[in-house]
Amino acid sequence: MPLAAFPKCFLDALCVTHEMSVDEWLDLSAGLDVDGLEFYWPFTPWQDPRELERIRRKAEAQGRSIPMMCYSPDFTQLEAADRRREVEAQKQVLRTCPLLGVRYCRVLSGQRRPGVPRDLGIQWVAECIQELLPEAERHRVTLVLENHYKDTFWVYPEFAQKREVFLQLLEAVPEHPHFGVNYDPSNALIAGEDPIELLEAVKHRVLTMHASDRYFQEGSLKHGVIGQGLNDYDRIFRILKEAGFAGWISIEDGTDPATGARDLAASAEFLRRKMRAHGLA
Repeated sequence: MPLAAFPKCFLDALCVTHEMSVDEWLDLSAGLDVDGLEFYWPFTPWQDPRELERIRRKAEAQGRSIPMMCYSPDFTQLEAADRRREVEAQKQVLRTCPLLGVRYCRVLSGQRRPGVPRDLGIQWVAECIQELLPEAERHRVTLVLENHYKDTFWVYPEFAQKREVFLQLLEAVPEHPHFGVNYDPSNALIAGEDPIELLEAVKHRVLTMHASDRYFQEGSLKHGVIGQGLNDYDRIFRILKEAGFAGWISIEDGTDPATGARDLAASAEFLRRKMRAHGLA
């Protein structure tokens, strides 16, 4: 089971202030014990195919691949024309993924906007995802629906944040060889729910995973080093092993860039140890 890293603690530097370049992230992550990198669409230079090829080759020269793309479509827009634009935007992402070697692309439901009834929202999102599936298959990319909390740049939390809504949405999209689940245990904690209960419900459709952890600080849940928080990785990995999971696990760790590289290294070390212990290495 391969291990990837996602630059969560460096997203502002990569996407907002541009104090960090993609090359600097590649070089920094080269010191981590990981097999690949998960990219985030806002820092991906998608309009320049030659630059994408260069980035892919640089990662490969460092002994890694770029198997995952983190994307945040918003399919709960009130107007049909806006939902159409969101679908077309993710189709562009799917066309771009092969240039980086990406095999798995995240898909979300959208924001939990006031006034959108649950059943109608699920209908909208399911229609959008199903429209994406032929494009995903054409480019040999698999869409993975995440039990998400809230994209960094969104106003409202995820429409399908709660387990009941997430499972209803998952059932509304027929099983397809290019569609599955990206499981994140910490997002279940943020939703006030049991991550193990969710995993048991979706374990046979989990294709990728965000490894993350949370701890309490001043009454709120904070991202932290994996293995030092509330998630029970022995139980998580035992369930995944029994379900036959063999996909990518991507480290989603921390919010502090000052300690980011050190925290990522500690998280990678913890995950490698647990993966070996459960026969997932």
